Amino acid sequence: MSGTGTVDTARGRSAVRAYIGSFTSAGGRGVLAADVDEETGALTVTGGSDAVADPSFLALAGPVLHAVSEIDAGAVAAFDVTGPAPRPLGAPVPVDGAAPTHLAVAAGHLLTANYTSGSVTALPLSEDGTARPATTVLRHEGAGPVTARQAGPHAHQVLPDPGGRWVVSVDLGTDSVRICALDPVTGALTLHGETALRPGTGPRHLAFHPAGTHAYVLNELEPTLTVCRWDAVAGVLEPLGETPVVPDLVPEGAPGTAYPSEVVVAPDGRFLWAAVRGADTIAVLALDPDGSGASLAATVPCGGNWPRDLTLAPSGRHLYAANERSGDVTWFTLDPESGIPERAGSIEAPAASCVVFG
Repeated sequence: MSGTGTVDTARGRSAVRAYIGSFTSAGGRGVLAADVDEETGALTVTGGSDAVADPSFLALAGPVLHAVSEIDAGAVAAFDVTGPAPRPLGAPVPVDGAAPTHLAVAAGHLLTANYTSGSVTALPLSEDGTARPATTVLRHEGAGPVTARQAGPHAHQVLPDPGGRWVVSVDLGTDSVRICALDPVTGALTLHGETALRPGTGPRHLAFHPAGTHAYVLNELEPTLTVCRWDAVAGVLEPLGETPVVPDLVPEGAPGTAYPSEVVVAPDGRFLWAAVRGADTIAVLALDPDGSGASLAATVPCGGNWPRDLTLAPSGRHLYAANERSGDVTWFTLDPESGIPERAGSIEAPAASCVVFG
């Protein structure tokens, strides 16, 4: 589908852009760029680049788009996105870790969560926005009771907290979330604390409440969400309770049938959405006014198969699911009163793994 959107006359394209990552090893096209129709949510692909292997997760910093290369010899790559198609900026930079699955920008550094090696890497950013060689690799330790998936640490996500003082990393293999301090000058990552979650839940991704007082950890090995209190001054994450993200599930979970992947919180803090692979649904959860509790309100089909990522448009009116196995990105219009997504369209995107906006 194509859209009219708001036009940036200086660049000759819509003012809001979307970037889609994918697995080239599974037939993906690398990194795709698309114009966004802000009224309908529709995407129109304008170009792409397959210069980097398996750019499965992306992060935008100004005119530079950063991508992980989720391969054994993990790396990050930078792209100029001022034109219709992403343009590689130099060669990929090693992260000194295996299979990076996630990345984020914090305090002048690019951070990666390296799944196979169970570590987090910090790479300083140059003045031109590209990454320089790694300054720190913080290796996680531990294991979990699900031996097939938790024989060792598996860092799955890394991101700064809303205040920018702390860096949190979610580890599926150790059933925990680590809180670190990042030195903006040296790039040193220092472990500040670690929050243990219920063994065997396999935490995958985390999202903060817009007020910055709570965080929501989505678990992959059991289809549940762990609600946590976040103390931004002390850098302490405290679990408060769990809630299911699929219907007819007791809080203890039912492993092996549904595999949650991504969690998104509404800008006003009223709703939370979670993508669930296997069930191929988007869960809609209503949040308590203060953010301290969540309840499952509805589930809707994700529009495809195996939704690996879920992203909210900058306007807050549309939600996008990157459906990896069906090879598409589907967008939904959100009901402002109920938070329920209604399917509005899709585009082909083989082996899609994530969507980011800029």
